[in-house]
Amino acid sequence: MLDAHLVVDRGTFRLDIALTIAAGEVVALLGPNGAGKTTALRALAGLQPLTGGHLTLAGADLDRPARRVWTPPERRPIGVVFQDYLLFPHLTAADNVAFGPRRRGADRRTAHATAEAWLTRVGLADYGRRRPRQLSGGQAQRVALARALAVDPTLLLLDEPLAALDARTRLDTRAELHRHLAAHPGATLLVTHDPLDALVLADRLVIVEDGHVVQEGDAATVTARPRTDYVARLVGLNLYRGRADGHTVRLADGFALTCDDRVDGDAFVVFRPAAVALHPSRPDGSPRNTWPATITGIQRHGDNLRVQLDGPIAAAADVTPAAAAHLHLAPGEQVWAAVKAIETHAYPA
Repeated sequence: MLDAHLVVDRGTFRLDIALTIAAGEVVALLGPNGAGKTTALRALAGLQPLTGGHLTLAGADLDRPARRVWTPPERRPIGVVFQDYLLFPHLTAADNVAFGPRRRGADRRTAHATAEAWLTRVGLADYGRRRPRQLSGGQAQRVALARALAVDPTLLLLDEPLAALDARTRLDTRAELHRHLAAHPGATLLVTHDPLDALVLADRLVIVEDGHVVQEGDAATVTARPRTDYVARLVGLNLYRGRADGHTVRLADGFALTCDDRVDGDAFVVFRPAAVALHPSRPDGSPRNTWPATITGIQRHGDNLRVQLDGPIAAAADVTPAAAAHLHLAPGEQVWAAVKAIETHAYPA
């Protein structure tokens, strides 16, 4: 349904990504700040003309600089939910939702019937006469979603749709949003920096860094086999790259990791922070990978503590508060880290 090669030059930054989305598919576009996510969304919406490439939606060219084709935003079959929702403050919720159908030629009665139907679908049937300032964050988000869907968009764009919500509202609204996206017959692009939003809402992940796609695939593939430090941090894994010879992967600085998988040639190695055991002295027994480390930081991480380690390799380790107290862990302390080979995963780079 969407076939795009987005090339946008903005000063010294260039966005150059290929993006396809099938009908009924939800794709999450993730990346660090400055990666080009917002530029991509603006290009799709028609708020940022392409420098090169093309944007084809449902077989029609919306932007193709080489042929001097460009379609203004209001003529694109696209609905957008902005990060701050951008509801019209002087209009009621119903009038906000009816705005799109009215702009596309529907008479007042038909547009308001459409708005009432969508407000009912998002659970706000009794809120149609309220203005945005009278709505909670979650209610405003649902009105914005209803407004975007009321025009029956071929492509739905969601720009950090849950970022402005508190934790509890975010949890409930995420589940509600998932239900509506599953029922949307068109293509959907979710722009987010939150891995949980992406994993829950999207069928496929596209990771961008410095204006380029660095990895894409379904959630299981991306989370199991990250290919950059950003993706590894995103999914909570320690990631290293080196040269593999059987069950040993030697890193650039000469440190070697023994792995359960057999790989030859350039390879990545990953292991979970929870797989890293910390000891006051060099451990005996089964661990095949051990190294001396210095604690550089400790932060709360869910019910555990995440300990940042420096040494022959930098790593993150998750330990319980009880274990941290028993080991007297503190920044600057020296410990030994250990990871069993069976806890590692190696794959070709």
